[in-house]
Amino acid sequence: MGNIFSISLSLDPIITRCSDCATGQASYICNLEDNLHALQAEVAGLKELRSDLMSRVRIAEDEQQLKRLNQVEGCLSRAETLINDADQLIVQSPQHVENLCMGCCCSTRPRSSIKFGKKIAKKLQEVKDQKKNGDFCGVASKPPLPSATERPSEPTVGLESNFNKVWSSLQKEQVGVLGIYGLGGVGKTTLLNQINNKYHDITHDYHVIWAVASQDRPIERVQDQIAKRIGLSIEGWKSIEEKAEDIFQVLCKKKFALLLDDLWERFDLTRAGVPLPTQENGSKVIFTTRSRDVCCQMQPNMDNNFRVECLPPEKALKLFEEKVGSETLRMHPDICKLAEAVVEECAGLPLALITIGRAMASKNTPREWEYAIEVLRQSAASVFPGVGKEMYPKLKFSYDCLPDERVKSCFLYCSLYPEDHLIEKDELVDCWIGEGLLDEHANLSSARNQGHFIIGSLIDACLLEKEDKYSVKMHDVIRDMALWIAGESEKEKFFVKSGVQLKEQPKAKKWEEVTRISLMDNQIENLTEILECPNLQTLFLGGNDLKVIIDDFFNSLPMLRVLDLSSNMNLEELPVGIAKLVSLEHLDLSFTRIRKLPVELRTLVMLKYLNLEWTRDLEMIPQQLLSCFSKLQVLKMEGCGYGCLLVLEEMEHLKYLKVLTLTFRSALELKKASRFNKFFSCAIEHVCLEDFRDSRSLNFMALAKLQYLCTLRVLRCMDLEEVKIEHNIIEGARCFHSLRSVILEQCNHLRDVSWVTFAPHLEELDILECKGLEEIISEEKPGEVTELKGNSDLFSKLEILRLCHSLKLKTIYHHALPFPQLKEIYIIGCPMLKKLPLNSNSAKGQRLVIVGDEGWWKDVEWEDESTKIAFLPSFRPSIFYEMLDID
Repeated sequence: MGNIFSISLSLDPIITRCSDCATGQASYICNLEDNLHALQAEVAGLKELRSDLMSRVRIAEDEQQLKRLNQVEGCLSRAETLINDADQLIVQSPQHVENLCMGCCCSTRPRSSIKFGKKIAKKLQEVKDQKKNGDFCGVASKPPLPSATERPSEPTVGLESNFNKVWSSLQKEQVGVLGIYGLGGVGKTTLLNQINNKYHDITHDYHVIWAVASQDRPIERVQDQIAKRIGLSIEGWKSIEEKAEDIFQVLCKKKFALLLDDLWERFDLTRAGVPLPTQENGSKVIFTTRSRDVCCQMQPNMDNNFRVECLPPEKALKLFEEKVGSETLRMHPDICKLAEAVVEECAGLPLALITIGRAMASKNTPREWEYAIEVLRQSAASVFPGVGKEMYPKLKFSYDCLPDERVKSCFLYCSLYPEDHLIEKDELVDCWIGEGLLDEHANLSSARNQGHFIIGSLIDACLLEKEDKYSVKMHDVIRDMALWIAGESEKEKFFVKSGVQLKEQPKAKKWEEVTRISLMDNQIENLTEILECPNLQTLFLGGNDLKVIIDDFFNSLPMLRVLDLSSNMNLEELPVGIAKLVSLEHLDLSFTRIRKLPVELRTLVMLKYLNLEWTRDLEMIPQQLLSCFSKLQVLKMEGCGYGCLLVLEEMEHLKYLKVLTLTFRSALELKKASRFNKFFSCAIEHVCLEDFRDSRSLNFMALAKLQYLCTLRVLRCMDLEEVKIEHNIIEGARCFHSLRSVILEQCNHLRDVSWVTFAPHLEELDILECKGLEEIISEEKPGEVTELKGNSDLFSKLEILRLCHSLKLKTIYHHALPFPQLKEIYIIGCPMLKKLPLNSNSAKGQRLVIVGDEGWWKDVEWEDESTKIAFLPSFRPSIFYEMLDID
């Protein structure tokens, strides 16, 4: 029995297992091995399917720039999970297979085997299902366009204020088109980058599009960039019009910001398919250009055009130090100071600061830095790495875009003047005329107008800087670039050593090739060697200490057309050899101490321009000499010591004379002058009345009739008490029509200057040391002034008013005036002038500056409190203006 019992006990587990197999779960054990083999096969197939799908996705993403579909992403993710899970089950399977017995229909661990078998069966079905769902016709599509794409940029120095102004303007609803202009290399593109990235960082309202305009086919190229940015295919487009239609259909439904970099001409937004920005659509167009003219054409409202200026000294130094590196600057205690001199020569232009800063990063001795300063001062910066190959070519694009060779030559001519030199526009144009750079015109006025038009074009191209309405200047780096261009040219050969403290006549290797020489603003005393320049056309020698010019100096200059000897205050005599300059058309002897003109000048029959202004020592001009200059068009003699009446007699024979400036030294002389035809037929631009001693009352009738008179000086007329203008002259339509500037100095008995109210376009009024003057416009005469002009027109064009050291002056005008153009008032040494003709509406909208003594300013009596509040910020103490040359 015991044995039987024992057997029955040993059979219980088997019976239990067989009982389990008899249930519905037995199949998980019986089919385990088959399911495992099937799972391995299906997983292998899923892996192949996943690999093929991934290959298709990579091609779509990498080559076609598409984005994978979400369902494809989900499929790949699920397949990855299934494969990982299945691989883990397969790895675990051997131990479960070992538990199988009785032909794999039973297990020694039935519960574990059933559980594992369930997992295998389930995973097998999931893999099969995944394979069925993994068949895709397309795996990717075009990605949604981001609102803005961030652009790479470096940290900037000094552009913060520019950015803040531009960004602030862009926030205004009424601003749709905004221009940014300035010199090449000044930071316009960097500023546009910052605007792009600002849009990227803070707003998703705008679809931001960046496009670079090219000089070649700008519309087509910008259209292609816009199309790419908004997801349009450019394939199949045949014309600008077709592109424009497609672009317009997309952009008219978007609020966009189009950033156009580097425009060289007006860009026609409509033709390109860009909807014009309006307050309704809220879109923006922001562009950069080197040309102010392009700005005006794109956006006539100049309030919405911003000029990027060069960096101020402290910002310029910071940028330069960043590029040089602090380690180099610490190599020697002198280098920091020398670095400041290098920065000064770069004149705040970021491109120059960066390029030269990098070039100096390896220079760690003071001598290397001293050499760099010397090179920069001699306008030879092309020796620096990156300047001649990178910096100048970038700047030269502005030069290349000038309309023709004439304008290019006029631009290069400006580099003859020294660094930071204020170039008078009229002087420059007269030199261009003398050189023959302008068109042949029927009259001098047309030629001058063309010259001023070219100056305007150069200002618009940011190749010249407007200093004031009378003068321009050239940025130091632009000047260096111009000299580099001239040096590379086969046709233009310059020798320029202006403002470099030369004490002796310089030498050059190839004088015969030189076409223009400038030795202005040096300390040369003697010219003792013959200048052999057979092709020379312009010679600038002004602003030196010349005493001696040998007679033979001019012997070998047969082509010379322009000669400037002005501002040589020690030059008392001209060499007779000047007669050899048979091609000379322009001769400037102003501000010299020459005592006579040599009779040999008769040979200068081509002369068209002669400037003798402020040659106070000139006492003798040989008879009939001036009449020998039969082609003379311009004769300037204001401040000349030689009597004007003798000149006027000869001028009657100069049929081409058009422009004249004169000085009269008595009322009788002025009266006699009005009898000459040339006095009224010429364009008399400047008149000086000086040292009158023969009259207490002066009639300005003759002067009032001068159609082109723009400057009138009345100097040291000590006895003059009153100026009269006859009533019939006052009523004339063109009384003092062109008069822009009046200077009265040391007229101690003059009581008022009411006559200036009849100069409708007066812009500058200077009254200096008129110690008896009590009022500008007399209260006894306002009746006729008001009757003819009306208070609102008085001084309506006045920009500058200077009143200095007129001790009795009490009144400017007895009522407040609007002064719509007034910019500067100087009142110095006028202690009795307590009230100004200002109210809260005067100079409204203008940035008025009032310069005066602090004690005087405290005692000013204001019309009301609002006027006082309005003008208190305008005051500047006169201590800062004591050295101002107000003449």
